[in-house]
Amino acid sequence: MRNARTGKTLNYTARWKYIVFIASVLVMLLSSIPSWYGEDGAVQLGKKAVDEMSLQQTQQILKDAGIIPKRIDDNAKGRVVVLKSQQQQTDAKDLLAKHLKHPEAVTLALSPAAPKWLLESGFSPIKLGLDLRGGVQFLLDVDVDVVYHAHGAQIIDELRQALREKHVRGVSFHQGQGEQVKALSSSDEALTAIRKFISTTEPTWQVASTDGGVRLFLKDKEKVNLRNMTVQQNLQIMRSRIEQLGITEALVQRQGDHRIRIELPGVQDPASAKKVIGATASLAFYGVKEQGDVNAQMIPNQNGRPVYVARRPVLGGDHIVDARAAVSKMGLAKVNITLDGAGGTLMSHFSRDNIGKPMATSFSEYSRGDNGKAKKNTHIISIATIQSQLGSRFEITGVGTMQEAQQLALLLRAGSMTAPVTIVEERTIGPSLGAENIDNGIKALALGLGVTLVFMALWYRRLGWVANIALICNMIILFGLISLLPGAVLTLPGIAGLVLTVGMAVDTNVLIFERIRDKMKEGRSFAGAIDTGFDSAFSTIFDANFTTLITAVVLYAIGNGPIQGFALTLGLGLITSMYTGIFASRAIINLVYGRNTSREVRV
Repeated sequence: MRNARTGKTLNYTARWKYIVFIASVLVMLLSSIPSWYGEDGAVQLGKKAVDEMSLQQTQQILKDAGIIPKRIDDNAKGRVVVLKSQQQQTDAKDLLAKHLKHPEAVTLALSPAAPKWLLESGFSPIKLGLDLRGGVQFLLDVDVDVVYHAHGAQIIDELRQALREKHVRGVSFHQGQGEQVKALSSSDEALTAIRKFISTTEPTWQVASTDGGVRLFLKDKEKVNLRNMTVQQNLQIMRSRIEQLGITEALVQRQGDHRIRIELPGVQDPASAKKVIGATASLAFYGVKEQGDVNAQMIPNQNGRPVYVARRPVLGGDHIVDARAAVSKMGLAKVNITLDGAGGTLMSHFSRDNIGKPMATSFSEYSRGDNGKAKKNTHIISIATIQSQLGSRFEITGVGTMQEAQQLALLLRAGSMTAPVTIVEERTIGPSLGAENIDNGIKALALGLGVTLVFMALWYRRLGWVANIALICNMIILFGLISLLPGAVLTLPGIAGLVLTVGMAVDTNVLIFERIRDKMKEGRSFAGAIDTGFDSAFSTIFDANFTTLITAVVLYAIGNGPIQGFALTLGLGLITSMYTGIFASRAIINLVYGRNTSREVRV
């Protein structure tokens, strides 16, 4: 049948469109299937552990302990030992860790229980958020005042050096909170020299007059830039540390001005993660000075005795690219250090000019004081005489037990914090609570879907069954998309978004079917009513879904965690609803009822 006005064939869908629709549903069905199999308990061995222990050794160690794994898989991240029950996880982890030099490389994990052929085809289960899978969440505070204070100390050193070169004396410097610095002097020449140095060399600083001198402080714009860079750098270091722990599917993101939120779904041993994530450790290497030297500072050693070292280190922990614990010839623990190119050059030049002289290694960490402020604790862990010119590889001793050396090496490999971080909040969700959330969420989705299917079938009769088929296809495609999209995580609010998607998808068909009813009441044939009904409802459906999609995008952009989970499923649901509600529904109606010209069809 043709439209009398336009001459086009009514209710015709090309064959290739049916092929595209069927293919997309089948692919998304395969993508969603692994999620229904759940996950098995597993133990993850990092690359270092795999280098130490062969596959045969792993199997033999577990077999001797009476643990028969379901399977053992080697992949790019290491080795995964999949167990038959999650109760065996802790025993297997402790057992394997005892036989390794790097026990921190063995972590608890979860492995997909789907058939191997599905997983090898590139399909994987939906990644579950913390509220569904269980795990631990940390909220960390980054103390940027320490960074400001360090910049204040640096400007004091630069000013002292500049005034010394100009033979200007009689200036005393006092540093207050943050970056605030006072330069006191009765000499106008000295104060003028300070103002000139700041204006020409350090434009990010401001100078203001004060009683007996001048006051120096960072500009507001520079403080904001420093804060943003510090938090961003700490974010990168946190991600690196989590990778060192072998934890997958972790979420690390900024929250507010100076806080970091970390979600570790599936982590069942939060204590070990907390030790590494919340720790702030760094090394620095100093030349040793005599007591009374004007360029010296005092740092106590591990026994509390004073050690006098240079004010500025030769290099810091930011130049360390690798650190590995080992045993020295004397049977003591040590850490082998590898520096980057710049660090290797600095160490080479310093050691060449100071052969026969001592060099001290300091260890620093931060903790929260009673007043809530970060407190830096630094002590000298070793003093060694430079025997020859050093390069980018050397070793340090005096690091305590082998376990302490391994912990220090892990922290140094993962990076030294640019500012101290402390854990201000910790939440743990057990696997049983996560399973209960999944069960309740799926029940709510099934109930909403079931009631909707019954209502559509009874109210719209034949067209209702078409809407039901489109709705089921919509849920299959939506689950498949969430599984395929990298970074997509399903949370409990995300399940609420799925339930809302059911209503949004049906709303599309309701608008179309009501338009078809109206056109048939006007006396049009069924085929003509279908054609006009779909065309006239399209603009209304598109406007409603597009405006809601804008809201979903904004929620995802500015929200975090559960809010992003809701926004993700809502946004994807809107897209799939339009695809199935408009394209799929019309394709099915065209195939089954589209050529019917009768006005007696009941809808």
